[in-house]
Amino acid sequence: MPIEIRKKAPTKGIFDAVRSLTRNEVLVGVPAENAGRQPEPGEERTLNNAEIGYVQEFGSTIEGAGGQSFVIPPRPHLRPAVSDAREQLAGALKKGVMGALKGDAEAGDKALHTAGLIAQNAVRNKITEGPFVPLAPMTLQKRKARGRTGEKPLIDTGAYRNAQTYVVRPKGED
Repeated sequence: MPIEIRKKAPTKGIFDAVRSLTRNEVLVGVPAENAGRQPEPGEERTLNNAEIGYVQEFGSTIEGAGGQSFVIPPRPHLRPAVSDAREQLAGALKKGVMGALKGDAEAGDKALHTAGLIAQNAVRNKITEGPFVPLAPMTLQKRKARGRTGEKPLIDTGAYRNAQTYVVRPKGED
């Protein structure tokens, strides 16, 4: 019976690689450093891009001039886009886990960045393609008064869509 000699698996490297994968997280949307935006002429209070995203994702009622209320319907785009990309995201993360199990210390970080790009692009595409509740006639009038002709919800100047990005950071960091 032949004797087979096997090298001991590099367990420390594997554990370190897997640990690095579980210490970090990827977040998608509008991070604080991308939240600011230029006010439109005549704006009393400038909402930043993160606030705009929240209002668009969940809807809101806003008090206007003269005590008039305006309802902004929900136009979910962040959560549905990430949900729609879950198979691609799972594939990217699986590749990172498999690399980590082989001892590739960088595989987890690469996988998180790949997943971040996939999710970022999915959100930007969802903003571009919709479908969303159409804009109100008053909103369209205001856009035309500012010289804008687009009628797509969530896209006026494109700044909000372009602010969508991702960050990889240690879990629990604010």
